[in-house]
Amino acid sequence: MRRNYKNIFFGIGIIVLILMVIQLDFTQVWAGVRHAGYWFVAVVLLWAFLYVFNTTSWWLIIHSTLHRSSTPTPRSSSPRLSPFWLYKVTVAGFALNYATPGGLMGGEPYRIMMLSPKIGTERASSSVILYVMTHIFSHFWFWLLSIPLFFIIHQPTTVTILIAVAMATFCTTAIWFFMKGYKRGLAVRGMDLLRHIPYIKKWAIPFINDHKQQLDRIDQQIAALHNQNPRTFWSAVGLELLCRICSAAEIMFILLVLMPCVNYIDCILIISFTTLIANMLFFMPLQLGGREGGFLMSITGLGLGLTPEAALNAAIFVALLVRVRELIWTAIGLMLIKTK
Repeated sequence: MRRNYKNIFFGIGIIVLILMVIQLDFTQVWAGVRHAGYWFVAVVLLWAFLYVFNTTSWWLIIHSTLHRSSTPTPRSSSPRLSPFWLYKVTVAGFALNYATPGGLMGGEPYRIMMLSPKIGTERASSSVILYVMTHIFSHFWFWLLSIPLFFIIHQPTTVTILIAVAMATFCTTAIWFFMKGYKRGLAVRGMDLLRHIPYIKKWAIPFINDHKQQLDRIDQQIAALHNQNPRTFWSAVGLELLCRICSAAEIMFILLVLMPCVNYIDCILIISFTTLIANMLFFMPLQLGGREGGFLMSITGLGLGLTPEAALNAAIFVALLVRVRELIWTAIGLMLIKTK
C-alpha cells in the first residue's frame, strides 16, 4: 500500500514538474547558466548543505517526541533512523511542497507516511506537525530580524518606515499565535476549523469524532516540546533560522557574476523580502510569479549601486537562476521518492 502511495506522490510531482519545465525559455535558461558558470554549480551544491539544517532540525524534534512518549513503537522503543534516510525524505518532502499547489498538500503527508512504520502514526504526525510549525515559525523570526538590518545599512524614508511597521506588526502577531499553538497544540484546533469549510466538513466531522483521542495525544506531544524541552525547541528554531541566513549565499553567488563585490546583508534582505512575497502566494506551484516579483521589487528597491536598468536586469537574472535551481532540486527530490 505504501508503495502505491509513493507512486501517486511521484506521479503527481513529475506531471507538475513537466508542466513547469515546458514553460521555460530554454534559450534564455541556457544563456543564463553559461553566463553564471561555476557560480551556478555553487548555487546548486549550496542547497545540498542547506537541507542538512532542515534534516537536523526535524531529527531533533523526532527524537524529542520519542523520548517523551510512552506509546510503544511498532518495532522497538528506540528505533534507529538513518541520517541519510531522513535527509532523503526531507529533500523529497520539500520537492513535493514545491511541486504541489497549497505548499503543504504533498510533502507533509508523504513524510508522515514514510515515518509512520518506524515510530508509529501518532508520533510521526506530531513530529511532522511540529517541524512544519518550527519551519514556518523561523520564517517570521527571519522577516522580523531583517527589519533592523535594513535600517543599519540604508537610510529610512517615510515609505520604508511604514512598510517596516506593517511587517513588524504582522510578524509579531504571527509569532504570538505560534507560541500559543506550541503551548496548547494545534491538531484539534486545526481540525475544528475544517468543520466549517464546505465539502471538506463532510469528511472532517466524522474523522474528528473517530480520532479525538489520537488528536488529543498529538496536541500533548506538540505542547510538550515547548513546555518540557525548551532547549530542543529553540535549537530546532535556531537551525531553521540559520538555514535562512545561510540561504542568502545563493543570492550572493549569483550577484557576484554581475558585480565585483556584494554586501551579504543586502543578500539577506533580498531573500527575506522575496520569501515573504512568495509565501503570500503559497497556493501556487513553485510559487510561480511570486519569487520573480519579489526579486524584482527587492533588488530594484535596494539599488545595490546599480542603475535602474542594471538593477532590473540583475533581478531577472537572479530570478531565472533561482528558478532553475528549484527545478533541479525538485527533480532530485522526486527521484529520491523512488529510492529505497
